[in-house]
Amino acid sequence: MQSLKGKTALVTGAAKRIGRSLALALAEQGADVAITYRNSDADALATVDAIRRHRVRAAAVYCDLGDPACVRDAVNATIRELGQIDVLVNNAGMFETLPLESITLEQWDAMLNTNTRGPFLMAQAAHAELKQRQGRIVNIGSLGGLHPWATHGHYCVSKAALHMLTKTMAKAWAPEITVNCVAPGMIVNGEVDPGYEHFVEKTPMRRNGTPEDVAAAVLFFATGPRFITGQVLSVDGGLGL
Repeated sequence: MQSLKGKTALVTGAAKRIGRSLALALAEQGADVAITYRNSDADALATVDAIRRHRVRAAAVYCDLGDPACVRDAVNATIRELGQIDVLVNNAGMFETLPLESITLEQWDAMLNTNTRGPFLMAQAAHAELKQRQGRIVNIGSLGGLHPWATHGHYCVSKAALHMLTKTMAKAWAPEITVNCVAPGMIVNGEVDPGYEHFVEKTPMRRNGTPEDVAAAVLFFATGPRFITGQVLSVDGGLGL
């Protein structure tokens, strides 16, 4: 496993929730970390303060993933403030529950623009830097991209497309850049998350996942053997079996 000391990670959508945990895990392992945010200004500043407590550098960069120019600006701002990008974690995403027959064209486009087009634009913008740095990309997919969920059609399609994008980028950008994907199952914050207890009974490991479980998988792809690329790793306690 490679050390992250002297490395810089860019984590999209990391002002709060799972993204925040990913950013803090990378910082704990010695990486300088930049996060992107769109609406969560206060949360982004709080996360930056938490990252800096690990004695590493940190930056929060505004980014609208739907705007290609804004995506390029976020990548350039990260390089300008922290000097480089070695690891890109495409975490920013959208989740929505709707009957398939009720999904509007606007809702469909918004989901795919955020969950598939956004990571593509970010990876493309960071490509030259990552190629020069022999870098790594870790996409955050979903168990919903591997198994169909009847009330999450547009979400499942967007994540399945991200899984295929992962494999395509891995093949196209080897050997300089590794590209892998973490596909979380049911992830909750804290030991009890009302409304999701019934998933425990369906999960062989008899618990729901935590952001820390996802972070451990991201760290594996960020520091593990470079011979591993193009992989989609389920972090679901066996829920998808």
